[in-house]
Amino acid sequence: MRESNVYCEITPHDAPWEAVRGLNPKGVIMSGGPASVYEAGAPMAPSWVYESGLPTLGICYGMQVMAHQLGGRVAPSAKKEYGHAALTHAADGEPLFEGLPASMPVWMSHGDRIVEPPAGFVGLAHSENSPIAAMGNGRGMLGIQFHPEVAHTPDGRAILDNFVHGVCGCGRSWTPANFIADTVSAIREQVGDGKVICALSGGVDSAVAAALVHRAVGDQLTCIFVDNGLMRREEPERVVEAFDRHMGLNLARVNAAESFLGALAGVTDPEEKRRRIGRVFIEVFDAQAARLGRVDFLAQGTLYPDVIESETTDSKASAKIKTHHNVGGLPEDMRLQLVEPLRYLFKDEAREVGLELGLPEEMVYRQPFPGPGLAIRVIGEVTLERLETLRAADWIVMDEIKSAGLYRELWQSFAVLTDTRSVGVAGDFRTYGSVVAVRAVTSDEAMTADWSRLPYDTLARISSRIVNEAPGVNRVVYDITSKPPGTIEWE
Repeated sequence: MRESNVYCEITPHDAPWEAVRGLNPKGVIMSGGPASVYEAGAPMAPSWVYESGLPTLGICYGMQVMAHQLGGRVAPSAKKEYGHAALTHAADGEPLFEGLPASMPVWMSHGDRIVEPPAGFVGLAHSENSPIAAMGNGRGMLGIQFHPEVAHTPDGRAILDNFVHGVCGCGRSWTPANFIADTVSAIREQVGDGKVICALSGGVDSAVAAALVHRAVGDQLTCIFVDNGLMRREEPERVVEAFDRHMGLNLARVNAAESFLGALAGVTDPEEKRRRIGRVFIEVFDAQAARLGRVDFLAQGTLYPDVIESETTDSKASAKIKTHHNVGGLPEDMRLQLVEPLRYLFKDEAREVGLELGLPEEMVYRQPFPGPGLAIRVIGEVTLERLETLRAADWIVMDEIKSAGLYRELWQSFAVLTDTRSVGVAGDFRTYGSVVAVRAVTSDEAMTADWSRLPYDTLARISSRIVNEAPGVNRVVYDITSKPPGTIEWE
């Protein structure tokens, strides 16, 4: 929806009208899901969806929920429909299919189907296995059995455009410039005459957050770059130099490597790593704030995927994937109030805002780097020796990716020091060394990702250099797992 220049938010299926009314919604989309509407405990839409009169689009399970709750009948299909299908519609004058061919390829993923639509609804389209692949009541209530949001439905973007603009009557006001204006105003209202410190990591998220806060409150902001000892080779120096050159902010550098490594000593569980890193970050910021005098707010570059995957109160309908150190990893007794201007943006949107703010492209298009740093790329216990091994391997991966001209094509590319050891041979002698995994993925917003088909020559150079230059490593493997089922990071 945001690609159609319309703002939207993800809301739990049981959100009451009171929680939604303040958004002044123009329409509702009910998403797909794995349940069957006739099962006990299957999630249903709240009554306000049907009582509000808002245009509503049900997608896959969302369509089945609509049919079920409004008196239609949903049943298991004799033949499940997964993958490509041909959709045929004869819905002359139906805004949802305006300007689209009568037959088009779509992507299906369902085992149930609409057997009988609710009273007042008519079928708008069909496929070979779905007699009712789209339905509507002529008053803004629409359902489609296929998935328009995936790339495998080529005309899906046009269908969603038709719904949000043609049916809901939304304008195209969700733009980076408008977001900046609204966000700057909101920050000024929240902060008032308070003092803000911002955690700068060197990535686009914290850089854009800092630029927005600085535009809103100027010298009330002090940025803090924490060298936690968990960054890549030469990165702390590069980060400080880049921010000094391009942003002109009040910037303090804090070397807290010993504190972070001490907190991680003996820890192998990735969730515990994140919690401890989150705690030490706040301790460092509290100490720095005390030196600055009165400080009231902590600004962070938290993004929407961080919120969704961490299962906060904003995302209770989604499964917890992992704790992000700047969301679920923060201590409950934190003294500073949070300012999170990017909390409802995806990475690609944050980059667009960064460019609109005038940030340099090398900063905006820097590949994402996790908040916990290399701590979650060292599988098992984090020690200085293991960090140095990983830094050497990661440097090689990045050097070869850039030399091959692939850096901007990839969402992320990095090395992982696994906790596996393997037998090898070096100089006719037996070795028993560490295994490094190389990861490179393509993505648009990090909610899904595919492994990159790197050229064999590039992989060969990476492997050869790592086993020769990274101390204690005698084997390199390449991770060819997409997200899902994997995540981009290993921990």
